[in-house]
Amino acid sequence: MFNRAASNPKNKPDEVLYVLSLQQGQVVADIGAGGGYFSLRFAEIVGKNGRVFAVDTSQNFLEYIKNEAKKKGLENIETILVTGEKLSLPEQSLDLIFIRNVYHHLRNRVEYFRKIRHFLKPNGKVAIIERNKSLTLHGIFGHYVPKETIIKEMEEAGYLVDREFDFLPNHSFIIFCPKQIK
Repeated sequence: MFNRAASNPKNKPDEVLYVLSLQQGQVVADIGAGGGYFSLRFAEIVGKNGRVFAVDTSQNFLEYIKNEAKKKGLENIETILVTGEKLSLPEQSLDLIFIRNVYHHLRNRVEYFRKIRHFLKPNGKVAIIERNKSLTLHGIFGHYVPKETIIKEMEEAGYLVDREFDFLPNHSFIIFCPKQIK
């Protein structure tokens, strides 16, 4: 039940994973991991020498992820409960920060992304998948952010668009890289 939307073929999870181009040994943070669909898939891809941090505000979701990882024999997932504004991840360790359907929940987004930049390796990326405005409950209740706003806010936070994809029917999908500081 927790992973029904993420795993739904219309949301093209295999294509999302393909364009992320994860490799064995990489380190990923899945912020707003929910039921862990992508965290578990990432863990399989990065392998035993890689690491996945499943980050969420729900202890129930994180317990579910732990149990699913154990069933699958995945020992490279660490769950992190966020209880306030502070995110606790190892500095300069992440190849990818993945955020799906969470961007609209974040407060002070420009400042948030400025702060999490120090978790990225020098060539690390941030992938953001966010709902488009629609005549669904999500759209009506503001559970979306237009891609133009995401790009503007991420630029203000110190990131550039690396790649943008349009294959998701109801979502924007943008990968950002940090601007190089000279």
